[in-house]
Amino acid sequence: MTSEPLRCLVTGATGYIGGRLAPILIERGHRVRAMARTPAKLDDVSWRDRAEVVRGDLTDPGSLATAFDGVDVVYYLVHSMGTSKDFVAEEAASARNVVAAAERAGVRRLVYLSGLHPAGAPLSRHLASRVEVGEILIDSGIEAVVLQAGIVIGSGSASFEMVRHLTDRLPVMTAPKWVHNRIQPIAIDDVLHYLAEAATAAVPASRTWDVGGPDVLRYGEAMQVYADVAGLRRRWIVVLPWLTPTIASWWVGLVTPIPSGLARPLVESLECDAVMGEHDIDAVIPAPAGGATGYRDAVTAALRSDGTAAGHGRKHLLRFSSVAPQ
Repeated sequence: MTSEPLRCLVTGATGYIGGRLAPILIERGHRVRAMARTPAKLDDVSWRDRAEVVRGDLTDPGSLATAFDGVDVVYYLVHSMGTSKDFVAEEAASARNVVAAAERAGVRRLVYLSGLHPAGAPLSRHLASRVEVGEILIDSGIEAVVLQAGIVIGSGSASFEMVRHLTDRLPVMTAPKWVHNRIQPIAIDDVLHYLAEAATAAVPASRTWDVGGPDVLRYGEAMQVYADVAGLRRRWIVVLPWLTPTIASWWVGLVTPIPSGLARPLVESLECDAVMGEHDIDAVIPAPAGGATGYRDAVTAALRSDGTAAGHGRKHLLRFSSVAPQ
């Protein structure tokens, strides 16, 4: 792709990732068109006067023609998890709608944020759906960059908020066996770096690339590191192997403010390791300046961003969206 400014369409612009990516693309000199089901939700964002805002719904093919017209790069950042009873079928249909609209508009590249997962292992509905969407985009014939990330560490990220609230509220907890599973978290700023670079990166072919931070740790360890950064005492975790995803998601819904429709898919996805299987992303996209952010530093930055500090009480307003990174 050229290094010249591009016309970028950011779908899911009211979501956690899309709302943070749009101003970065603008700062890089790209022309940004932000798409949302309800454009009025973008009326008060700081970058509103520097972007074109359009209405569009990936489940409604007729609404996409205007949004996709004249666009070079489409960022696919919409997920139906937590908003649809059958999000797997809806996401597959949405992906096909995106491909059809992109083909008609002559879009040059599709960029999608998927999830880390082990090769050849049974996957949760959430992860399997992300894999399917990525495959639909890759098989489209349009150049596709599919970035696969694990737990995103940032204030407002659903996965980080699950770590935060479980650790904050439960000094002693019974937990499912997935607290022993390995994860490779990535800081929100690093995810945004890879996404922004994906607009112009020279890629050899349409495919997936794994992205992650430098630290691989157990989910339970991630909770203990969070507790330490937040100034909390070490948490006592008693593992109960018989806790099913259904029971565990009910437990998460009870202890945290995460909606049940979002909690269940997130919990199911923790049943397998989420670590990088490939490490060649730096061959096409350079690492963030100074290197990828470590987990402890990412947690520290997340707490600072919403005004929290170690040893002090917290009042935190969650901003969950239709885009829920792992």
